[in-house]
Amino acid sequence: MARNQIMGTIKLQNVRTFSFHGCLKEEALIGSDYRVDLEIKTDFRKSSTSDELKDTVDYVLLNKIVVEEMAIRSNLIEHVAHRIIARIFKEIPAISRIILAVSKLNPPIGGDVKAVTIEMEEFRS
Repeated sequence: MARNQIMGTIKLQNVRTFSFHGCLKEEALIGSDYRVDLEIKTDFRKSSTSDELKDTVDYVLLNKIVVEEMAIRSNLIEHVAHRIIARIFKEIPAISRIILAVSKLNPPIGGDVKAVTIEMEEFRS
């Protein structure tokens, strides 16, 4: 007999990094502040009854993946976001859906702009 899933969400909000992404040479040299917001969907059925870390998605690992991938320079934040998503799906099979936002804070675009943000959503196929 199949058991029901208890779908749950884990969110990492406002993960801050200093990274060197961007198409401008200056961005590669001086870097910028970034913010990453991550939301994942997973089945909480087992962890909600076992109270064991091994039965859920470890958000420490999620944070580690985000920080490590943000440290690898890219021209586009879309590229960084795709790498983060691909790695999370590869390393954590229990995740069924990811929503990821990457924001460049105070971007060098010639205006008073707080942030530029891209958001990607992907489902496990």
